[in-house]
Amino acid sequence: MGGLTLARLAVSLIAGGIFGFGLSLSRMIDPARVLGFLDIASGHWDASLMFVLAGAVLVAVPGMMIQRHMARPVLDDQFHLPAKTAIDTKLVAGSAIFGIGWGLAGFCPGPALSALAMGLWPVILFVLAMAIGMILHDRRLVRRPL
Repeated sequence: MGGLTLARLAVSLIAGGIFGFGLSLSRMIDPARVLGFLDIASGHWDASLMFVLAGAVLVAVPGMMIQRHMARPVLDDQFHLPAKTAIDTKLVAGSAIFGIGWGLAGFCPGPALSALAMGLWPVILFVLAMAIGMILHDRRLVRRPL
């Protein structure tokens, strides 16, 4: 394994660890808390996750501004950004499915993967269903071979 590949792996593991720790610390791995944040109509809205959103924006915006001035990333040959930037039916439908799933289960992919460490069956089933949905999408809708 080359030095650059090892460095990328190390940075990926550290970044993933920090991300998972942040999700756990903010309690985004607790579906009840997330559903309390998403339920603004009940009169018992839990606005505390707005701080998580604000923290994400405070990290992402400067990162994106720095990225625009870089020719390439430090540990890769190129940036891997989406080539497609138009808002189309597939994007809107996918966003709606994501939002409905998040609202029903109280999980989205990042927090669900972080919550796997707890070993709770609802989390395991959610991640399993998510993985099956992703595989079906890739194999049936996008037609990628196994």
